[in-house]
Amino acid sequence: QVQLVESGGGSVQAGGSLRVSCAAYGYTYNWYYMGWFRQAPGKEREGVAAIYTGTGEPYIADSVKGRFTISQDSSKNTLYLQMNSLKPEDTAMYYCAAGKEGGTYIRWSRGDDNYWGQGTQVTVSS
Repeated sequence: QVQLVESGGGSVQAGGSLRVSCAAYGYTYNWYYMGWFRQAPGKEREGVAAIYTGTGEPYIADSVKGRFTISQDSSKNTLYLQMNSLKPEDTAMYYCAAGKEGGTYIRWSRGDDNYWGQGTQVTVSS
């Protein structure tokens, strides 16, 4: 059974940094997209960053490019999102999501067939 467990969210002032982690359990795939979505109250879900686990190639949304970095520790089946220069508009629930073996980035970004974590709250105050 696949389980994604996020940790590391919290509250920070604007300009600060946070790192969120996602540990994947029971995942037997090797080549798939894994990353982070976020959703703020009243807003649509947004794909923030993803990584293709087989190659480590990252995908970063324009809204966070230059501020957020995604990385993985394959030995621990863990994904990280380093968030720097945080802004109040980054406030949201952040969800880890992992796609299926051989899936495409588009499919992952649509949320089709993804496994999901429970979410971790990130709050940025001005």
